[in-house]
Amino acid sequence: MNEVPKRTFAQRFHLKFVAWSVLFIVLLCGSAALTGVNWGEFFSNIGQFFSLIEKMAHPDWKYVQIVIQPVIQTLQMAIVGTTIGTLVAVPFSVVAARNLVKNPVIRGIIRFILNLVRTLPDLLLAAIMVAIVGIGPSAGVWTLAIFSFGMISKLFYESIETIDNGQLEALRAAGANYFQIIVFAVLPQVIENFISYFLYTFEINVRASTVLGYLGAGGIGMLLQQSLDSFDYSQTAVIIIATLIVVLVIDGLSNYLREKLD
Repeated sequence: MNEVPKRTFAQRFHLKFVAWSVLFIVLLCGSAALTGVNWGEFFSNIGQFFSLIEKMAHPDWKYVQIVIQPVIQTLQMAIVGTTIGTLVAVPFSVVAARNLVKNPVIRGIIRFILNLVRTLPDLLLAAIMVAIVGIGPSAGVWTLAIFSFGMISKLFYESIETIDNGQLEALRAAGANYFQIIVFAVLPQVIENFISYFLYTFEINVRASTVLGYLGAGGIGMLLQQSLDSFDYSQTAVIIIATLIVVLVIDGLSNYLREKLD
């Protein structure tokens, strides 16, 4: 008859779990103290949140006609920005992949550029683009393009590094050049992942473009800023509902397409 394995003292009293929990609480409290978080002030003013909800409980449905065009513009910004960023990301991700480029210096330089791009917050990019091209959707498109480039390039080269290298070695042994290896050995293995990453980034960009409007980068965000600045919460409610519907539709469509790819 098998004996029940004996547990150590630490296992019996779950000391690891307790230690990690205590460490997490200490770090949480320490971070809150260093950043000046006032928990009491938050809970004492939570009534203002419900006051805003009450003000937005009666949407101004006449405002829907004004919202439609900015919503379409937001989608256009996301589509164009994501597409431009993806097209630029593909060659960079190929050069950054460890199994395709053996030269560590070239690969390191490319990855440094990609890390630098990802370091820049999207709001900072939007502010820079507004200063360069002016207020309007053009600034939003270029902001989303740079953001997409940094994000997709990392996902792409990590996906390339997980492919079956046997096909690469076979083509190299047959005398195939670098371009032929990419077309016949790499792309067939990663094309589904590439499309999935594109759709995922597009979802993020639709949400991000709403926030970018606060800096004058076009889209529905500019209307949202105007309604909040004028304290017209009935219009704010319409904008939020319209944005929510768009995000839900895109999320559902994207999930459907991803399932078809699997």
